[in-house]
Amino acid sequence: MHVFVTGGSGLTGPAIVTELVAAGHTVTGLARSDAAAARLESLGATPHRGSLDDLDSLRSGTEAADGVLHMAFGGDFADPDDMMRRDRTAIETLGRALEHSGKPFVSTSGTLVMPLGRETTEKDEPDPAGIAGFRIPGERACLGFAARGVRTSVVRLAPTVHGPGDYGFIGMLVATARKTGMSAYVGDGGNRWPAVHRLDAASLFRLALEEAPAGSVLHGVAESGVTFKSIAASIARALDLPAVSLTPDEAAGHFVSPFMATVYGIDAPVSSSHTQELLGWSPTHPTLLDDLEHGDYFATPAS
Repeated sequence: MHVFVTGGSGLTGPAIVTELVAAGHTVTGLARSDAAAARLESLGATPHRGSLDDLDSLRSGTEAADGVLHMAFGGDFADPDDMMRRDRTAIETLGRALEHSGKPFVSTSGTLVMPLGRETTEKDEPDPAGIAGFRIPGERACLGFAARGVRTSVVRLAPTVHGPGDYGFIGMLVATARKTGMSAYVGDGGNRWPAVHRLDAASLFRLALEEAPAGSVLHGVAESGVTFKSIAASIARALDLPAVSLTPDEAAGHFVSPFMATVYGIDAPVSSSHTQELLGWSPTHPTLLDDLEHGDYFATPAS
């Protein structure tokens, strides 16, 4: 299959491109810079110059492909309405280019769209008023093309996609601990975070592209809920720092921003049982705490 990929040079994208190439697929990846193009070429993909805002480049890349895997998401978190608009417009452009073709279209969202405080499943409705509600219009736009002859699916990734070189939420936690001299959690730290290893996420995206029925909602989650206190404690041990409980007000001034303090304090467990059963997906790579214990999070000081 010739696959057009957006976001192939980001944090998770290279693992997915590698997975697709290893499975015998041909990959063309959207590249908005020379560095992104070089990264894609090093992975065995062909660069396609353009960006999420260049709708002509999205359209031409899609029209030349047998399927699309959309991971790119950008903008300023201070302006979630603009991020939502850009994502939905890109998805609508990609979907229209696939109408009535029967080709696969896999888009990406996050499990933080789900209601908080209980373990949710793929069959539960997302929460438009939640912390990641700005991702929901993109989900709906993608899934809507199932009625227009496209084999659509949405992969909701765990907030923590861990593995070598991770500069996401966990990398930010490590950097904050180094900077402040303590590894913090909010309240009693019992709030739960789902997690998935990057290589397990890559195999899920490939399976979704190859097999997911039209209209599928999939959860890219290997662990349904790792307590935040256990994450903070692991970081504290590795850096020989105290693990410290903060109130929400204290957390707002401690972490990168008040928004991130809110994110780090939410309880957001998520199940992927339906996804695993539907696609035969079985995560096999290290858990988040294993990666914190044996991975490269503490190999060099994070910026």
